[in-house]
Amino acid sequence: MRNSTYTLRLSAAVAATALTLTACGGAGEGEDTEGGAGEEGGSYSIGITQIVSHPSLDEARDGFKAAFEDAGLEVEWDEQNAQGEQATASNIAGTFASSDMDLIHAIATPTSQAAAQAITDKPIVFSSVTDPVEAGLVESWEEPGANITGASDLNPVMEQFELLQEIAPEAETVGIVYSSGEANSEVQVELAQEAADELGLEIQEATISNSSEVQQGVESLDVDAIWVPTDNAVVSALESVLQYGQQNSIPVIASEGDSVIRGSVATYGLNYGDLGRQAGEMAIRILEDGEDPASMAVETLEELELTVNPEAAEAMGVELDQELIDRADVVVGEDVDAEDPAAGDEAADEEE
Repeated sequence: MRNSTYTLRLSAAVAATALTLTACGGAGEGEDTEGGAGEEGGSYSIGITQIVSHPSLDEARDGFKAAFEDAGLEVEWDEQNAQGEQATASNIAGTFASSDMDLIHAIATPTSQAAAQAITDKPIVFSSVTDPVEAGLVESWEEPGANITGASDLNPVMEQFELLQEIAPEAETVGIVYSSGEANSEVQVELAQEAADELGLEIQEATISNSSEVQQGVESLDVDAIWVPTDNAVVSALESVLQYGQQNSIPVIASEGDSVIRGSVATYGLNYGDLGRQAGEMAIRILEDGEDPASMAVETLEELELTVNPEAAEAMGVELDQELIDRADVVVGEDVDAEDPAAGDEAADEEE
């Protein structure tokens, strides 16, 4: 990280505005990995259900597991990936419901909803869920009320739009491609519209139903800049958005750092590895200390990162001010290597 880390008291914002956003989803491949025996005394059996694989959700998964490793706890992991299919997520949840697992970790909103519907006698800890109240997972942020709680990836949308204006001050229109099937994506778009109204920007929307429609959606836009929400389908096919931005000199602003590493211009957002670790620490308190999910407030990350990608900016026709680069926490190409968009396409093809 570079210079000072941006801090946003998201929980206060939640209480004040009752926001609702989407969660980026995805995890590792659908396979089992063992790390111990499901016994008492610091050894547990935990199921992980993830809606789809992309870097942000994968980092959340890894962060969750790292919390247990750091705590010296043995875990037998059962990791399952729904590959973007809600029906598969429901089947995974049903399998976990009939198991003798000690706890379930659900990554992203669709898998969390499936788990909450199927599993009532085991604790569930989610991560990468933007608004658990709007998603119907908890009764309130402060008092979830049932067997589920977790860590939210509530997004600083206004700050991201202010960053967009700083990078592209002449932009008047901002395009957003999002999945009509994700309630939290719709919430993020509402927040984006509020931010745009306040900043004097116009929003153009393109809705999709799955990742294969992202290219068509982005090509339907006629805008000066693009903002990518934490939408699972869109982030899974981010390379289509990046390619469009490069070909048309339209800067793409992301909602999380991994998308900047992949080729977006910048973001002011959270670290999904830290988010997953925070969810893991909550799970440990449930298993080791006997805390009740029903009374464990949903948590958010307070530390946010400004991530910039000067090379991606140049490819999209904008030049980042040196002052912005100097105050960034992460500069792609200096603090972390950029990812090759072509590699992302190849990985997506292999997954399909």
